[in-house]
Amino acid sequence: MPQSSLTLLQQTSELRQAIRRKEHTGPTSGLATGAMQGNVVILPAEYANEFLLFCQNNPVSCPLIGVSEVGDYRMPMLGEDIDMRHDIPEYYVYRNGEKVESRSDIEALWQDDMVAFVLGCSFSFEHALSQAGLTPRNIEEDVNVSMFETNIATTPAGRFHGNTVVTMRPYLPKDAIRAIQITTRFPKAHGAPLHFGSPEAIGINDLSKPEFGDAVSIRAGEVPVFWACGVTPQLAIRNAKPPICITHAPGKMLVTDILDTDLAVF
Repeated sequence: MPQSSLTLLQQTSELRQAIRRKEHTGPTSGLATGAMQGNVVILPAEYANEFLLFCQNNPVSCPLIGVSEVGDYRMPMLGEDIDMRHDIPEYYVYRNGEKVESRSDIEALWQDDMVAFVLGCSFSFEHALSQAGLTPRNIEEDVNVSMFETNIATTPAGRFHGNTVVTMRPYLPKDAIRAIQITTRFPKAHGAPLHFGSPEAIGINDLSKPEFGDAVSIRAGEVPVFWACGVTPQLAIRNAKPPICITHAPGKMLVTDILDTDLAVF
């Protein structure tokens, strides 16, 4: 194994251990660069097939990179030591579609019928953007990425339906074109943007007030560029109203051992 890959695998394992010890509780953007990060949805098995179909119907917003066996909190296809009960900085707990609490681990809530889904995340292409000299503003300003609910409807599946959530990163127009070219290579990290330019065209009224994450500065001459976001399922969960559902807190992802380049298309 190349030394660079070994070093990155050490970083991802050490980061998950720090999260497990509750030493890291913040966003994961910019951490373990080069490793694929994932959005997380954990549901009772009764809802798993419908949610799987929802992901298949909406592959840009919900690009699946891993699904657990029923009742198994491990994800060996994503990392040998991953424990879905402990390895995310912050979990959101939903009951009957309503967010009722956040937790630093979910061991006490884990059920034998639970199925964990991991979806690709745009944090995984931020490394490629930074390498091209297009460091995202949220990394520059050391804040969470801006996330907004749009008026773009998802394709329903059973009880799961809702609008699409997007992340926003501002760029000069010439840099936005390069960012589109780069991120197109990462379909498992949401791929090319859904929209750029007028936020009102997709139902966003104020870029300084994201529904999730933090606002970032937009400089003179820059345009907002919007990518699909793996927080989209959290809106669908509100509508599906499962008795319990557990997700990551927006911006606080599962860091895997998969290299982002392993899932890139060249």
